[in-house]
Amino acid sequence: MFPLFYDPTMIIVLPAIILAMYAQAKVQGTFRRYLNVQAYSGLTGAQVAQDLLRRQGLHEVRVEMVPGNLTDHYDPRSKVVRLSNPVYNGHSLAALGVAAHETGHAIQHATHYLPLNIRHSLVPVANIGSQLGLPLAIIGIFFFQSQLLLQTGIILFAGAVLFQVVTLPVEYNASSRALTLLEEGGYLRSQELGGAKEVLNAAALTYVAATLVALLHLVRLLLLASRFSGNRRR
Repeated sequence: MFPLFYDPTMIIVLPAIILAMYAQAKVQGTFRRYLNVQAYSGLTGAQVAQDLLRRQGLHEVRVEMVPGNLTDHYDPRSKVVRLSNPVYNGHSLAALGVAAHETGHAIQHATHYLPLNIRHSLVPVANIGSQLGLPLAIIGIFFFQSQLLLQTGIILFAGAVLFQVVTLPVEYNASSRALTLLEEGGYLRSQELGGAKEVLNAAALTYVAATLVALLHLVRLLLLASRFSGNRRR
């Protein structure tokens, strides 16, 4: 979420915004490329996810198809691995990599992986902070000259930033689990793992970029708050 006007501190966030744009383009391009490379096993993403869950004893976790592209995710509340059509029905390296990654989240949930538990506990704070934190801070400093609104916005936004930071180890761990499961289970041959890894690394870069954008926005708000406090003391 960005303000609709420019101030000099926006330059702080610009490199992260450029990285985020690059990351989005890279993940889409990498996904499309390996979506056309069929896995030797001939299994679909749904079949791989279901078999992995069965092997892990997670019989209560379902695998469902969800509309859209790159909309794949694990829903811990419903215990459902949701896969987009190209992944659910796909036989590609991209499909198997993404399916195994989302299954990795289900395994994290079942084994009480600590960073995942922390992320879940931060969801309400992150939702409020991402929606209200930055607007409150910007409105407080530029429209109402209110230190209370500014500080409240910064605190709320800091919760959203913390959520982004905690997300990084969760995503990287799920990808690491996915590659191990795909190799040990024989779903991909050793020469195919590189393609799946490229897809997962490209996806991970989007989380790194999002975290960097959030962190630099927080730094920007703190600088604005410092400048605001200095002006009020004069």
